[in-house]
Amino acid sequence: MKLATYKDGSRDGQLVVVSRDLTQAHYATGIANTLQQALDDWNFIAPQLEDLSLALNQGKTRHTFAFDPHMCMAPLPRAYQWADGSAYLNHLELVGKANDTDMPAEYLTRPLVYQGGSDDLQGARDPIWVEDTAWGVDFEAELAVITGDVPMGVSPEQALESIRLLTLVNDVSLRRLIPAELKTGFGFFQGKPATTMGPVAVTPDELGSAWRDGRVHLTMQCIWNGRKVGMCEAGPEMGFHFGQIIAHMCKTRRARAGTIVGSGTVSNKDWSHGYSCIAEKRMMEKVTDGHATTDFMQWGDTIRIEMKGKDGQSLFGAIEQSVQHPNGDVPGASSGDDLAPEQ
Repeated sequence: MKLATYKDGSRDGQLVVVSRDLTQAHYATGIANTLQQALDDWNFIAPQLEDLSLALNQGKTRHTFAFDPHMCMAPLPRAYQWADGSAYLNHLELVGKANDTDMPAEYLTRPLVYQGGSDDLQGARDPIWVEDTAWGVDFEAELAVITGDVPMGVSPEQALESIRLLTLVNDVSLRRLIPAELKTGFGFFQGKPATTMGPVAVTPDELGSAWRDGRVHLTMQCIWNGRKVGMCEAGPEMGFHFGQIIAHMCKTRRARAGTIVGSGTVSNKDWSHGYSCIAEKRMMEKVTDGHATTDFMQWGDTIRIEMKGKDGQSLFGAIEQSVQHPNGDVPGASSGDDLAPEQ
């Protein structure tokens, strides 16, 4: 089934069930008001949502309405936890090459994870709010899973059983703020503004055979300013699957229902597939030409992130955003005092 959270003036929105083709929707009123409520009592509530989904897809529901992604908040507008991995080793290797360093050997055996802000997750049509584009605004196209309760010490195989839903992510980065933060031994913080989630979250069965081995074997499509720049395969080169990332997180703690876990930027060794973030394009340029020529996102730039199933239908709907200033104006250029070459 496919679920979304509609704007209703509240912080957590209203849970809706969405048809498989993303054209129709129905409020889940009477079953669960919010997605978090459903996740907290998944074994009881999910079958009721499945029944509503089946009726919706068969055209047997009353009070159905046209699905509008502009009405969508993030599936979980504020989540108990947002933790992002970096499971695509090619992305890490490119970072090393661009900075003339070798990738540490432990990256091959242990997932990387950082804990991001989860109190203000953005909807798929919300702008990328930024005070200054000199900070190096970059998109990062990723997948994410939403879990139920996960015990401490869980195995990767057991962790896969905790996955309730999947969705898209734009893990926005401010590349020129990140290096100074990392040098302190803390961070990310300012370099990672509000993260954007896809309009729809789907149960793993909606992916069919594309969901296997804890990975999504489909193509991540990125369109920047109307130009297709990325068609990266999300499955084969994901060095750690979602179960391994979750198990790594839960080595010393539990994860509670409503935890969101990201894959990291989808990346392929074959550069003909393009890129899922601008930093990777710049890394490619540094490796081949000795310097980067592609700039980061500017005011009014747009990014569209989408993944389609084997039938050509959009699975999660599309993230579509533009870079905007929170006050609606465009300020002067940064002094540059807080900037550094991006990672």
